[in-house]
Amino acid sequence: MKIIAKREAILSPLQAVIGVVERKQTMPILANVLVAAKGGKLSITATDLEVELVATSEVDVQRGGEITIPGRKLLDICRALPEGTEITLTQEGERMLVRARKSRFTLTTLPAAEFPTVEEINAEQTLQLPQKDFKRLLDKTHFSMAQQDVRYYLNGLLLETSAKMLRAVATDGHRLALCEAELANGGKAGQQVIVPRKGVLELQRILGNEDQLLEVSIGSNHLRVQIGEIRFTSKLIDGRFPEYSRVIPATPPKTIGAVRDDLRQALQRAAILSNEKYRGIRFALKPNALMIQAHNPEQEEAEEEVEVTYDGEELEIGFNVNYLLDALAAVDGADVQVGLTDGNSSCLIRATQDGSARYVVMPMRL
Repeated sequence: MKIIAKREAILSPLQAVIGVVERKQTMPILANVLVAAKGGKLSITATDLEVELVATSEVDVQRGGEITIPGRKLLDICRALPEGTEITLTQEGERMLVRARKSRFTLTTLPAAEFPTVEEINAEQTLQLPQKDFKRLLDKTHFSMAQQDVRYYLNGLLLETSAKMLRAVATDGHRLALCEAELANGGKAGQQVIVPRKGVLELQRILGNEDQLLEVSIGSNHLRVQIGEIRFTSKLIDGRFPEYSRVIPATPPKTIGAVRDDLRQALQRAAILSNEKYRGIRFALKPNALMIQAHNPEQEEAEEEVEVTYDGEELEIGFNVNYLLDALAAVDGADVQVGLTDGNSSCLIRATQDGSARYVVMPMRL
């Protein structure tokens, strides 16, 4: 194998895939990337056995072939070279020679046949939606995923299709985030898949805010997304996601209307003196006023009053302040609505003007 390319033609695909290359590997081959050259194209593949990324670029292929080489070392070499440098990669036996200007590097290789790749995913349906809409789905929900929960199906993001919508749902058992996006083509109603946490975070990293349509292919065991020159494939979590619709209050009888930034800043200030471990704050509601109270084991107290629109009866309820702040950070728009049922039920947070994203936070006993 021998290729000649500008630094950027190697660096760009390498940077796109390097996120899944773990620093500490149980299998040496997983620290490597698969480099394949054929017909004027260079493709670089990285995997951690759960998530696979393939990125391509155009190069001058003098001699085709494929081999695996240490991913992070090649990335560091390319980064350290000046912009616009011409790089030659030549395979010589079990070594890869990297030449650029007056620099010369020799890297170890492992056979391409040993590299684990995902070929066909047998897609049951392929969805189309704008890249920025898919990114928004993940951005608005990812923070509610569980981390290392024994209920393994919560350590990921549910994607659910309907005839015209793609819905993302994440929950850690204490809070829930839901966001919907319209599909450019029709979907198969009722298919649910759970994408693992690592796959979601990697997707967020490579997705942009462009209007271009991307294809999301859903198989029985894999999800595949084609984003321009990058192909993302992830294994799916085998498990049943909870019946999330049961925990979303349909029409809460009590509604608080607030300016998002005012409520968020008041919560941030009150949180300073909340219990560092439990992060509890109390909402005390009366007509058109919300009192936010926090205290800690040192018996320090914080109190904030926020002007709101509320015409219900007086009510007290406790929440984890971090969960409220996460939800408010994700809500679009200047005004928010907080729906309440009583002092022992979850609250529903959403933008006043936009119902595509909804957030549920369970109450806390204080």
